[in-house]
Amino acid sequence: MAQGTGSINSDYKDWEWSADAGERARLLQSPSVETVPKSGESQGSGLGATSALGAVFIVVNAALGAGLLNFPAAFSMAGGVAVGIALQMCMLIFIIGGLVILAYCSQASNERTYQEVVWAVCGKVPGVLCEVAIAIYTFGTCIAFLIIIGDQEDKIIAALVTEPEEAGSSHWYTDRKFTISITAFLLILPLSIPKEIGFQKYASSLSVIGTWYVTAVIIIKYIWPDKELVPVEIPTSPSTWTAVFNAVPTICFGFQCHVSSVPVFNSMKQPEVKTWGAVVTAAMVIALFVYTGTGVCGFLTFGAGVEQDVLLSYPSNDIPVALARAFIILCVLTSYPILHFCGRAVLEGLWLRYTGVTVEEDVVRERRRRLLQTISWFLLTLLLALFIPDIGKVISVIGGLAACFIFVFPGLCLIQTKLSEIQETRAISWWAQVSYGVFMVTLGAFIFGQTTANAIFVDLTA
Repeated sequence: MAQGTGSINSDYKDWEWSADAGERARLLQSPSVETVPKSGESQGSGLGATSALGAVFIVVNAALGAGLLNFPAAFSMAGGVAVGIALQMCMLIFIIGGLVILAYCSQASNERTYQEVVWAVCGKVPGVLCEVAIAIYTFGTCIAFLIIIGDQEDKIIAALVTEPEEAGSSHWYTDRKFTISITAFLLILPLSIPKEIGFQKYASSLSVIGTWYVTAVIIIKYIWPDKELVPVEIPTSPSTWTAVFNAVPTICFGFQCHVSSVPVFNSMKQPEVKTWGAVVTAAMVIALFVYTGTGVCGFLTFGAGVEQDVLLSYPSNDIPVALARAFIILCVLTSYPILHFCGRAVLEGLWLRYTGVTVEEDVVRERRRRLLQTISWFLLTLLLALFIPDIGKVISVIGGLAACFIFVFPGLCLIQTKLSEIQETRAISWWAQVSYGVFMVTLGAFIFGQTTANAIFVDLTA
């Protein structure tokens, strides 16, 4: 991809809101990534500390997560193994393309985070929409995390309770709403209040171990299945052509690492677009194998009867699966504060831009506002998680937003970056890149509209 001719929209006076407040606000960065301060001297000078191999593992870590629990159900909705794999492969082309575009636009705009790139390249309105989308996406992901905690705790408690299943449990402390609430108040809320999240590096390592272990358990359980695990039916084709799109939100949710990719790119020792292309290709191929292994083996083990959370399909007393549930709970407990931190930071940036107050001037009220934001965020996500027990319904909503981060905003950035280049003649490559950007925006808008409409009129109203 050809290099642009200078910075894009670098004059922040055109933004109308307070540029100083927005630039100084601590915005979204990827876990385990530390970038140097943005300045004319440091930008592009290779002062980052992350090697290309290290960047691969950070991107893999950012892509892999609790979303893999939903992939077997996504294969079932898509209509089988062949359709599911083909759909992933097709989308992977655009997923990798979006990551490369973001690095290209980051260099051209001299910005270091996803939303700052969108602000600088596309202007105020897309920038605000991007930040609002990030806030909603992180909010929805936090809801999904709490639902996952409830799902896994239900199974663990069922294995510990000695009463027969048909008798039911009369203990108030085994009630799903109580277990989610007590876990959230005792463990998640205290981790969400601090201004900084220095533990995020340890949480990232824990997430990697947990996701790989879950994948290994699902694959082993397929190769050496328990006698009582018999699939109900294994579809080999989709019921209708539109049914294929039901799997798209899960794929977008699973592979979405674009928001955190810009800080990763800028943290590299040599932040070059070609090197970054090799990094994200390797990372996405690794993620593809993990998601495909989980999706295929989980789907073939249970067929059309697989649960939205595949671990719920296994017996409560299965010890290796119980350990996988414990890993997932630990991952989610440490990931929720990180996602909340990201959403809170975006809201803080929007507030400071809107009021025109700098961080230095507003430091006295920052703590009070942070506590109010954290408690409100926490209580709302907890309340929704208690009354939306199906993780598939949440993913169907936030999966559409993930498509915006993968397709729409990178496409808009590419279009605006190319249009801002000063060239006497437009080469074929220029027209090809603009056309590709238009196609990405169109495809992303279609996926967002289709999945969101389906989530509202089918999933949420069911």
